Amino acid sequence: MALFQRTQAAAPPSDAVLANARIVMADQVVRGTLLLRAGRIEAIDAAATAAPNALDLEGDLLVPGLVELHTDNFERHLMPRPKVRWPELPALVGHDAEVAAAGITTVYDALGVGDAEPEGMRSQNMAPVLAALEKATADGLLRAEHRLHVRCELPAPNTLELFATFADHPLLGLISLMDHTPGQRQWENIEQARIYYCGKKGWSDEKFERSVKDSQRSQEKYAQPHRRFFAEYAARRKVPLASHDDTLVAHVEEGHQQGVVISEFPTRVEAARAAREKGMSIVMGAPNMVRGGSHSGNVAAMELARLGLLDTLSSDYVPASLLMAAFRLVSDAHYSLPQALATVSRNPARALGLEDRGEIAVGLRADLVRIRVVDGQPVVRAVWREGQRVI
Repeated sequence: MALFQRTQAAAPPSDAVLANARIVMADQVVRGTLLLRAGRIEAIDAAATAAPNALDLEGDLLVPGLVELHTDNFERHLMPRPKVRWPELPALVGHDAEVAAAGITTVYDALGVGDAEPEGMRSQNMAPVLAALEKATADGLLRAEHRLHVRCELPAPNTLELFATFADHPLLGLISLMDHTPGQRQWENIEQARIYYCGKKGWSDEKFERSVKDSQRSQEKYAQPHRRFFAEYAARRKVPLASHDDTLVAHVEEGHQQGVVISEFPTRVEAARAAREKGMSIVMGAPNMVRGGSHSGNVAAMELARLGLLDTLSSDYVPASLLMAAFRLVSDAHYSLPQALATVSRNPARALGLEDRGEIAVGLRADLVRIRVVDGQPVVRAVWREGQRVI
């Protein structure tokens, strides 16, 4: 089978020809030309083109549009300061512009439900947020394609009530099970939790100590019933289910028994190894990769990458970190460029059941990012979503 598929017909004005690019395909980088037609990749050609309407990419890299399965960035725009709620549509549009500028063409907006703090972001009714997302999508206001990742805080008393807003929503594409009770998982080291809550949220030591006791009581009462509810819901509705901050092999085994297919941010090597043995897709934070370690004191993403225990990177709280981390895999973990970029495109797409995007191949969606590497850092110069330039 020939690698390249050629076309002799000139592209009509409504289509696009991207020429003189270093095209990052699934297993190699080739210099050539892409023809985009009706939102798809129509042809890939290793030869130069004489098409008069071709856009010369000047030898820049052309990579698949990034697929982000877990970002808190929308929440940050909705509540830019503690207790400061921003209007939903401007928050969404600002978030959308930021992720698109980072090369993300498909984003699963991570919205948390469940919080003992009544004024916290994750205790809010999300109906206005969903209404803004629906309107912006229908009106064609968004650069990236937005879907929903609902993060469910299992020990919180109000989790099921708040999740009801998302139930049966057509954009719901991922559910993750979280338990941030200090003393286990991400906050196994309680002093690290103290630094986070007292530093970021401005809590006093007294409030933190009180919260730890309250959280532990809520965990005993709610965590397991809520876990069973979401496991059954995800199985019934065929929504991918993710675990969060697996620390012990027992955490992974429990998740596997309940249908978990994605292990987000395992905190120890042994948990990541157990996830690999169970066939789960392993996700680590791109900021962890860029910074060289976890802000919570857990396992470094780079360590898992070097051990072959990393499938997908998530920008988590910094959209621009996604590409930066992928290039760090090349420089520091000896990944090939196609392998590294798969962690932010094909791998998350396949983990979420998206077969029409995630790599550059004939017939797939024309979700593309033009990149120039400057002093070792990737700089996004243009972004196309379904063949339409959005950046």
